Amino acid sequence: MPCGNRRASACPSCSRTYARDTFELLRAGAVGGKTVPASVADNPMLFVTLTAPSFGHVHRTAKPGQPVTRCRPRDRAQVCQHGRPVGCMATHEQGDSVAGQPICHECYDYEGHVVWQWWAPELWRRFGIRLTRLIARHLGVPATKPRPCKRYPYPRLWLGDLASIQYAKVGEYQTRGLIHFHGLVRLDGPKTPDGFAAAPDALPATVLASLIEDAAADVHYTAPPALTGSPERVLRFGKQLDVKVVRAAHRPDDDTSPLASEHVERVAGYLAKYATKAVSDTTGEGRTNAHYVRIRETCRRLAADADRRAAAHREAGDHAYEDPYALIGKWAHMLGFRGHFSTKSRRYSVTLGRLRRARRRWQAITAEAARTGQPVDTADLEQRLMADDEEETTLVIGSWSYVGTGWDSTGDAALADAAAARAREYDQWRAKRKHNQNY
Repeated sequence: MPCGNRRASACPSCSRTYARDTFELLRAGAVGGKTVPASVADNPMLFVTLTAPSFGHVHRTAKPGQPVTRCRPRDRAQVCQHGRPVGCMATHEQGDSVAGQPICHECYDYEGHVVWQWWAPELWRRFGIRLTRLIARHLGVPATKPRPCKRYPYPRLWLGDLASIQYAKVGEYQTRGLIHFHGLVRLDGPKTPDGFAAAPDALPATVLASLIEDAAADVHYTAPPALTGSPERVLRFGKQLDVKVVRAAHRPDDDTSPLASEHVERVAGYLAKYATKAVSDTTGEGRTNAHYVRIRETCRRLAADADRRAAAHREAGDHAYEDPYALIGKWAHMLGFRGHFSTKSRRYSVTLGRLRRARRRWQAITAEAARTGQPVDTADLEQRLMADDEEETTLVIGSWSYVGTGWDSTGDAALADAAAARAREYDQWRAKRKHNQNY
C-alpha cells in the first residue's frame, strides 16, 4: 500500500506520484484539461515569486548558468562586533555545504528568522486580500459585495461581477532555511457555475503585474512578541520580488504568443518539483547543518517561553489565554514553517482528491479489462475518470489476513530497490535531457 508521503527523502515512489498530480493540477489551470475548459488559456497568467527578508549575511553560491564570483567581497580587516570577518572572499560552488550559513551566527537574527517563518502563511493570506483590493480600486468598484441601503436600494456593481483572481502556490526552502513562495496567478472574469469566465479587457497582464508588485510591497503583519520582553515585529516580504508574465492574453498554442505551451509546462514542472521537497532536501544534510540546528533550537526556546507565559496566565486565573507561539516547538523539524507547501484557490483547477479518485478508477478499469480480456473502452475515458458521481460501491470478493511486510529475503529486497532506483534515475535523465533540449 502506498504511504502517500509527498517528500522525496521519505518515499521516492509516492513523492513522484504527488509531483505528477501537482503537475497535472498546475497544467490544467494553465491550459485546460481534467474537466477544466480550454478557455482558461485565453486568460492572463503570471508567475510570481515572493521571498523572505534578510536576517543576516549568509554565504552564497552563483545561480545556475551564471559565473562563479566571490561570496561577499569586503576588506579583510573589517570585523563584526564578535571579531569575525564581515565578508567572505571565497568562491562557493553549487552544493557547497557552507552555502546559506551565516557569515557570523552570533550576528544573525535567529529569533526574527523563526518569527517570520511562523507567520509566513499569514503574510501570504494578507497578500491575497491586498491584491484583491488593489484590483477592485483599479476597476473602480468595491472589493466586497455592498449591501442595499436607503441611499442605494438597488444592487450595485462590485469586483465579483467583473473579475476574480485564481492561483496555485508552492513553497520552497532557500538554502538559508527560509521559505519563499512561487505562484501561478491567473486573472479570470466573474465567477460562473463553471468557474472559468473570460478575463476583463480593462485589466491587462502588465497592469496586473504592477498591482502584484504593489501588493507585495504593501502587505505587512505586526507579530506579537515571541520572547518575554521582546518587542513586536513588523513582518514583510523580502525586496527580491519577481513577477513574470507567463501569458498576456493569448492562447499558448497561438504562434503569436511570446511564450508557447512548452513554457507553461516547464513552469508547472518547476513548481511540482518543489512540492515534494523537505528541509533535508535543501542541502542534503538537514539534520547536521549547523545553521538549521540553531533554527530548531530557537523554535524550541520560543516554545518553552510560550509555555512559561501560559503557566503564568493560568496561575493568575486566566484559563482562556492561548499563546500564539505555543505550538512552534512541534514545527521545529520544519524550521518553524507551519503552512501547506502546495495550495490553490478553489476555482484554479481540479483538486488532488479528484485526480486520486481518477487513478483508482483507472486501476479498476484496467484490472477488469485484464480479467475479461477485453480492450479498454477509450470513448469519453477522461469524462468517466473525472466524473463527480459518488455512487461507487466496493465489491468484496473474499477476506484478507495480514501475513507480513516486505520481501521474503534480503536479496529480493536489494533487487527490488536497485530496479526502482534505476527506474527513477532513468526518468530523471529523460526529464533533464528534455529540459536541456528545450533550451
